[in-house]
Amino acid sequence: MKLKIKRSVITLSLVVCSLIVNAQTYSSEAGLQTDNDSYLFQGSDRYYTDGLFLFYRHALATTNNAKLQNKVLGFEVGQKIFNPQTGNIPTATGVDRPFAGYLYAGASLNLLYKNESNLKLSVQTGVIGPAAKGEQAQKFVHDTFGFYSINGWKYQIQNAFQLNLSAEYNRLLYRNDEGFDVSGSAYANLGTGFTGAGVGPLFRLGKLGKLFNSVSTQSTAITKQNADKDHKGEFFIHFKPQFNYVAYDATIEGGLFSNKEPGSLEITAKPVRTIFSNQLGASYVTKRWVIDYTATFPTKVVNPQRYSQQWASITLMYRFN
Repeated sequence: MKLKIKRSVITLSLVVCSLIVNAQTYSSEAGLQTDNDSYLFQGSDRYYTDGLFLFYRHALATTNNAKLQNKVLGFEVGQKIFNPQTGNIPTATGVDRPFAGYLYAGASLNLLYKNESNLKLSVQTGVIGPAAKGEQAQKFVHDTFGFYSINGWKYQIQNAFQLNLSAEYNRLLYRNDEGFDVSGSAYANLGTGFTGAGVGPLFRLGKLGKLFNSVSTQSTAITKQNADKDHKGEFFIHFKPQFNYVAYDATIEGGLFSNKEPGSLEITAKPVRTIFSNQLGASYVTKRWVIDYTATFPTKVVNPQRYSQQWASITLMYRFN
C-alpha cells in the first residue's frame, strides 16, 4: 500500500510539473497595461504621469505562406495623461510641459516570420484636449486615493481629432545557447498627432521564446499549427536603449490643424526633436498569463523642462482559446 501511494504521489508530481513546464498554445489573449511614474516609487507626478490601455489579440491562420510563422490581429483602447512638473500648477509660469489628454481606439496587424523578424502595422483614431477626459481621470484617481488636489487643467491642449499610423519592425541579430540574444528594433509614426521615428537594439537574457511567439513582439497568441514545439514559456530580463526623432507631437504642440480659440488659456510648447531613452524590465509568460514590468527613462522632451521624465509600465494578459 505504501508503495502504491508513493507511486501515485510521484506520478501526480510529474503530471503537475509537466503542466507547469510545457507551455500551452492559445490563439487569443486579453488584458491591460497601466503606466505611471509612481511605479518607480520616487514620489514624482510629472510629465507622462498616467496611462491605461485594454488589449485583445487573436492569432490568425497563415495557410499557404512559406515564410510567415504567425499572424496576430489586435484591438486596443487607451488613454494617456500628461501634466507639467506637477498636477498642481496655480499659475501659467509653472507649465514647463503642457497639460494634455489623449483618448483613442486602435487596431493592429502583426506579421511574424520564421526568420524571427516581424512587421507590425497599427492605426489609431481618437482625440486630444478636454474631450479626452484627462482632467477628470486624474482628479478621480487623486480624490479616490487621497492624493493632492489637481489644479491647472485650464491651460490644457485644445480639442483636436487624431488619426495616427505606425509601423514597427524587429529582427533577430544574434542568439547563443546560454539564453542571451540581441535583436534590432525600429518604428515610424505618421499622423495628425504623432510623427517621428526611432531605432535601437533589444537585449534579452533568460528563458527566451522565439520572436514569432514572444512577449517581446506582442505575439504570445499563436495557433496550434504555428506554435514552436520547443516553446516552454518565457522568463527573462530585457534592456532597450533607443534613439527617437520627434517631428510632431500634438500633446505638446497642440492639434495639427487647430487654431487657438479666442479667450483660450491653452499653453503649447516646442518638443525636443532628438530624444534618447532606456528601457529596463522583466517578462514572465506562464501557461495562461503574460506579465511584464518595464521602466522607461527618456531624456527631456520639452525645452525648458525642469526635471527628467520617467515612468514604469505593468502589463497583465490572460491567454485563452
